[in-house]
Amino acid sequence: MKILVLNCGSSSLKYQLFDMENESVLAKGICEKIGLDAPQMSHTPAGKDGFKDKKVVMPDHKAAVQLVIEALLDKEVGVISDMSEVDAVGHRVLHAGMHYSASVVVNDDVKRVIRECFDLGPLHNPANLIGIEACEALMPGTPNVAVFDTAFHQTMPEKAYMYAIPYEYFKKYDIRKYGFHGTSHSYVSKRAIDFGKLDPNNSKVIVCHLGNGASISAVVNGKCVDTSMGLTPLEGLIMGTRCGDIDPAVVQYIANKEGKSVDEVLNILNKKSGVAGVSGVSSDFRDLEKASNEGNERAKLAFDMFIYKVAKTVGGYIAAMNGVDCIAFTAGLGENDGKARAAVCSYLEFLGVKLDDEMNKLRGKEMVISTEDSKVKVLVIPTNEELAIARETLALI
Repeated sequence: MKILVLNCGSSSLKYQLFDMENESVLAKGICEKIGLDAPQMSHTPAGKDGFKDKKVVMPDHKAAVQLVIEALLDKEVGVISDMSEVDAVGHRVLHAGMHYSASVVVNDDVKRVIRECFDLGPLHNPANLIGIEACEALMPGTPNVAVFDTAFHQTMPEKAYMYAIPYEYFKKYDIRKYGFHGTSHSYVSKRAIDFGKLDPNNSKVIVCHLGNGASISAVVNGKCVDTSMGLTPLEGLIMGTRCGDIDPAVVQYIANKEGKSVDEVLNILNKKSGVAGVSGVSSDFRDLEKASNEGNERAKLAFDMFIYKVAKTVGGYIAAMNGVDCIAFTAGLGENDGKARAAVCSYLEFLGVKLDDEMNKLRGKEMVISTEDSKVKVLVIPTNEELAIARETLALI
């Protein structure tokens, strides 16, 4: 059973082809700058030399899917002889609103829902739908599965997902917290229970997905009860370029002072804020650390603000769950930055959290970084959203 996983962004397409007999990756790659100047593609087949940053003609996502198919079939860098070997395609889809709370085989109704949620995910949902329709055209008869980024969080109770705005806006427009990074939170929380040897029916796990985009989830017995992102990915933690939680009146205040529209201010809060906006250096935490070590006070402030917000959110979720068994760090920063993990955990010493300093220096591997006498297990679980999508797809077909 072979499953192709596609993750279409606004101007990119990531892909992996899995052999689900042993969950091995047969090939993976990325198409970048789709529809922009100088598009390029990288392709890595298992056991062969592929290519990196190859200049290609890629005016749209359909052309990108065609290039992926050609690479998979290529005599030199390909890994299959015919596309009939691909049994299904799993698609990461950002937003399903309140329509779907689980992954689903794509049909006309699914595509209608994805289209209706364009305004909730303007950068991703249109690209996600284009990817699905491209596969339908280029791979007729092959099932497509939509794996929604919001689905894992649909188990949140009303008290967690409702906003204290006039109820009519919820009824009319479905304005509520949805949460994102759901595929990652689902995979990591399940793996944390297994790897951490917790009771799946009596477990309280916090997942810290920390990177340029960052979110936290509270998971009780495998089900999400709260998460930090909201109607859009702008809510919650301070991120690379996103501001996270702020007083909503800031939008009006900046608009009035700067003579900008609401849309222009939201663009600033999404793309020019976060640690990049505070530091004036970069959205990359590696650049922040370098600048901070060189005495840049704004870079240090940006990092400290980020850690403080993460720690406060973790603390809030411990209260929401009335306890915690395990805290799992994942994603680029969570998997690779021991300094960031230690900084977050320093706020949790009152809970009896103790880190093994030597283990915490390690990067990018599945491991326990807490000491044996720590009252809360602290884990690093590298996320694997593509494998999670492949598993969801396999289960449905």
